[in-house]
Amino acid sequence: MHHPAISEGRVAVVTGGASGIGLAVAERCLAAGMRVCIADRDEAALAQAESRLSGDVLAVSVDVSRLEQVEALRAQVLDRFGEVALLMNNAGTGGGGGAFSRYEGWQKVLGVNLWGVINGLQTFLPGMIEQGTPAAVVNTGSKQGITNPPGDAAYNVSKAGVRSVTESLAHELRGLDGCQVSAHLLVPGFTYTGLIRQRIAEKPAAAWWPEQVADRLLEAMGRGDFYVICPDNDVTPAMDAARLQWNTDDVKENRPALSRWHPDYEEAFTAFMQRNS
Repeated sequence: MHHPAISEGRVAVVTGGASGIGLAVAERCLAAGMRVCIADRDEAALAQAESRLSGDVLAVSVDVSRLEQVEALRAQVLDRFGEVALLMNNAGTGGGGGAFSRYEGWQKVLGVNLWGVINGLQTFLPGMIEQGTPAAVVNTGSKQGITNPPGDAAYNVSKAGVRSVTESLAHELRGLDGCQVSAHLLVPGFTYTGLIRQRIAEKPAAAWWPEQVADRLLEAMGRGDFYVICPDNDVTPAMDAARLQWNTDDVKENRPALSRWHPDYEEAFTAFMQRNS
């Protein structure tokens, strides 16, 4: 069963749609008979994706960190298609920085990953609500925005922000009389996207293909799920649940920050995972 927004003749807008998960979702939407706009700032990848896709496709070069460009995107979509049934704020980047390093990286990552989502919501949502038709918003988060592993604080902060704003969005939409727009937080596992391909030439055995994530997303939306937490070929749903619980319990138990990676808690974490996954 599909979400009612995923239906023939409706319109999907997918940022970061030139590759990876965004492109896979665009393909699934076209297969369902939808009309699709893919938006991306990588113009070469955008042109390649447009030639690959079959159906009624609009490809737009957009930097989602720039509000005026997202507003121009909306104008082009409405001029071409007249409505928006699915908005997927999926554009993302990495390579941010540590808590006190690489200020420019922080600006880039927060600009795309978090402000790109906010710009999309502020620009598209009022019209989607006013349409009075079934519609959906999907924001792409990350497990790193929940468990906060060491390595790229800027990326983690950006994705934690995406989680927070999407939870707030779902609550606000629930409170609007007659609103037919639902919100969904996509949390992929290890996925072989374009960002990973830049560093690893061949798909690791542990990774899912983007198409697997797209299928999981559409299945979960059809069930009405808000949290769409994807496993991969190395991490099971039970392992994800245990890791999420340990992270939450850091606050409850007043453990040191990121105790999962703290040497004093190594044995306790290992034992916890053995019991719970």
